[in-house]
Amino acid sequence: MVVPGPPSRSGLSSRRASMALEEKPEVALARRRVSVVCTLVSAAPPARRAALRTAGSAPRRRSGPAPPPRWFLHPGPPLGACALGRWRDEMAAEGPEAPASPGRGGTEGTLGDGGDGGTAPPAPVAELPPPAPSPAEEEPGDAAVPPPAPQSCNGAAVAPPEPEEPPPAAPEEPPPPRDPEPPAEEPPLTYPLDFEKFWLAARNNPHDFTAWTELLQYVEQENHLFAARKAFDAFFAHYPYCYGYWKKYADMERRFDCSRETEEVFERGLQSIPLSMDLWIHYISYLQSTLDMNLPESVQKIRGVFEAAVAAAGMDFRSDKLWELYVEWEREQGDLRAVTGIYDRVLSMPTQLYNHHWEKFKEHVLHNPPKDILSPEELLWVQSKLATDPVPKPPEPEGTEAPPGEDLPPGVEGKAAAAADAQVGTQRGGSWGILWGHTPPPAPFPTRLTFNSQEDLDQEKIRELVISMRQQIYAQNEAEVSKRWNFEDGIKRPYFHVKPLERAQLRNWRDYLDYEMAAGSHERTIVLFERCVIACALYEEFWIKYTKYLENHTVAGARSVFQRACGYHLPRKPNIHLLWAAFEEKQGNLDEARRILRCFEEVVPGLAMVRLRRVSLERRQGNLEEAEALLLEAMRANEGLPLASFYAVKLARQACKVQKNLGKARRVLVEALEKDPDNARLHANLLEMEFGADVRQNEGNTMSCFERALRSPLPDEAKLIFSQRRVEFLEDFGSSIHSLLTAYDEHQKILKQHAARKRAPENGSDEPDDKRLRPDEASGLLGPLNFSGAGGDMGSNPSAYNYWYQHGYGAYSYQTPWNYNQYYSQS
Repeated sequence: MVVPGPPSRSGLSSRRASMALEEKPEVALARRRVSVVCTLVSAAPPARRAALRTAGSAPRRRSGPAPPPRWFLHPGPPLGACALGRWRDEMAAEGPEAPASPGRGGTEGTLGDGGDGGTAPPAPVAELPPPAPSPAEEEPGDAAVPPPAPQSCNGAAVAPPEPEEPPPAAPEEPPPPRDPEPPAEEPPLTYPLDFEKFWLAARNNPHDFTAWTELLQYVEQENHLFAARKAFDAFFAHYPYCYGYWKKYADMERRFDCSRETEEVFERGLQSIPLSMDLWIHYISYLQSTLDMNLPESVQKIRGVFEAAVAAAGMDFRSDKLWELYVEWEREQGDLRAVTGIYDRVLSMPTQLYNHHWEKFKEHVLHNPPKDILSPEELLWVQSKLATDPVPKPPEPEGTEAPPGEDLPPGVEGKAAAAADAQVGTQRGGSWGILWGHTPPPAPFPTRLTFNSQEDLDQEKIRELVISMRQQIYAQNEAEVSKRWNFEDGIKRPYFHVKPLERAQLRNWRDYLDYEMAAGSHERTIVLFERCVIACALYEEFWIKYTKYLENHTVAGARSVFQRACGYHLPRKPNIHLLWAAFEEKQGNLDEARRILRCFEEVVPGLAMVRLRRVSLERRQGNLEEAEALLLEAMRANEGLPLASFYAVKLARQACKVQKNLGKARRVLVEALEKDPDNARLHANLLEMEFGADVRQNEGNTMSCFERALRSPLPDEAKLIFSQRRVEFLEDFGSSIHSLLTAYDEHQKILKQHAARKRAPENGSDEPDDKRLRPDEASGLLGPLNFSGAGGDMGSNPSAYNYWYQHGYGAYSYQTPWNYNQYYSQS
């Protein structure tokens, strides 16, 4: 038997065809598969290789040799894997005329210019398993392989041509096994010409919203799918609340016929911003236009998406469009009972168009038979209710006024419809259990639905009862809308934007949240918080308020809000990161708390409050060595800066107060003073530390502190204060009168030098306020001192002598020139 050559579409020369005849069909087929897959996969970008493997193995039309991948050679936008098959069909139609098969006559096809040595990649072929040999036609040692059936571009088989009698083939020997050809080097993915410029501008400054919008606008204009994916994915890592760009991203995927990727984009967007009505509606419209509505699974999928939408965003005050779309879709499906169920849910939702839903519901009841809009159970209960108790006539509502401080929403007339409806709703009979929250009364009613008896009932009475059952719910809902109307009217920008909000809108959000937390349900409070953090995503206070509220209800919910706030919207805000670390530490997740502080310090280095929180975390866990190492590392990192002295004071205090090692604390401060001798804070803290020890045994060290300060290059005002404190110390705790007298004489000299430099007031009163030493000066330690004129002594001005005891020691608290207190709010 004869083994026919490969299809004419492969474009092999006669010599390659004869070589193919010498191989077994299985070997030749495997070799072709390996070559095709390696070529296609190696030419594709890494993110699309998996899809290309599937596309490359699909059956193709046999119309001639395939050119190199067009998305690699063509300067325009590359095609995705989802459109690769369609493009190959177009290229096959535009390509050169297919060469004739050798058995049918005509010119044999060639591969490139060099025959066997052509450089064009081989065309992909379908995977064709070799059929079993026919025993009636083969001889021993021969294998009969029928030609593969021709297939269309979508894989459907077409009628094969009539095969001709093949020439006899010589017996063949199995060729040696061949290793698959190594894949070609992966070519770099090309982007549009100016893409790199816009990309670098956005990546180098990720908080520049304008740079991102220019990048996204450029990739849209270029219609470049891979560039758009790269740009959109990077953009949403910083701004996930921009629902309009989620829609643009999905539309671009849809233009390239990437249905799976389009749905993924919609799902990612709805996961990031589940309260976006526009995004839900856009997704539902996409499904309605792409799914086959004749299939039951398509209807179930759309209904499931509607349910997910109203569950996520149905409690939003502005969700009326979504509810109305759901009602219309169910009406198109012919399920009027489902329409009634939707109305029962939306009538209890305080929404902007609550009155519109009520009017639509009454039209729905009045224009459809009750048996079509009510469930069998409710219809049976209504029939039994009408048989035992007639429908109560609602009294005519009289005009009333709204409660003080609460205005009725626009569209409600002066009459108190809410009060009248509430009175009607409290009549005997109430409503169905789903609406009132209890089961139907055990009244004797038929055990099965009899349409004969239903036809005898007055249809209008049934409709009146159905409407009256829901009037009280409508009245209660109207009252809830009235309470929230002014707050909702104050929300002028419910969407996200990087521009700051007005103070009036921020105050309105604060008041609205406080009201909802005090009077509303937990679910409504959560929805309002989610709406707030969309419009106020860049304001730290609302995220903190949200986490504090959730911490009392659910730990997992609070953690999720912390992750969203710190991971996306506030990556450089220290307070919320510190609160997140404290939250995790309180829950016992010490490693997570350490990770949060460490990662934030890498993003925003040099913040003293973050480093001190890391130190305090280790100290609370008993890791004193780690706490000391963190302080030493901070001192080395800020050497030569005032912050190094700040950390030295913190380290000395820890050694003295926590480790009870006064000598170690003294060494730390002395070493710091050697590097920063004119830092009055270091001198003051060293003196305070020596004061804290036993003054009888530590008099020498204390006097050394005074001497060091007076010899240092401190300003004269600071030296005057240290001299005064030295006299006070020797007066109170000194052991030698000679030391006291010597200190007193030196202090008088310093006073005279200080007074000589300053012009004494003409009236002999105290120094004016603008000439006194201020505590916020870098060299100042205490509050202003009241000195007399030139040549005055302490005896003539006792207030100056005792000023440190009355005011100075309280002002001697540790105040840093780098305004450390700004990080901790004063309660």
